Amino acid sequence: MSNDMQVSLDRLAQDFRAVVSDAEALMQATAHETGDRAVAARNRIMETLASAKDRLVSVEQAIAARTKAAAKATDEYVHEHPWQAVGIAAGVGFLVGMLVSRR
Repeated sequence: MSNDMQVSLDRLAQDFRAVVSDAEALMQATAHETGDRAVAARNRIMETLASAKDRLVSVEQAIAARTKAAAKATDEYVHEHPWQAVGIAAGVGFLVGMLVSRR
């Protein structure tokens, strides 16, 4: 996984931790009062959730783009080197068969 992708995933995880923290604060605030503290906590949760959703969408788009690029590169390789691809697939299949048969 690339460094940029890891940073994005770390930020996303931080955002979700913040959402959970804000949700806990909301629960505590609404347990005793429903005034300004509850409204402020709800607003923080909504802002954090919106930010987390935006980052999640960007991470999903980046993953989809990288997956498409990898699939295209694999397709091109298989078309350029069909026998090598068959050999690699057979080798991987053999190894997986050996691992499965040991269990």
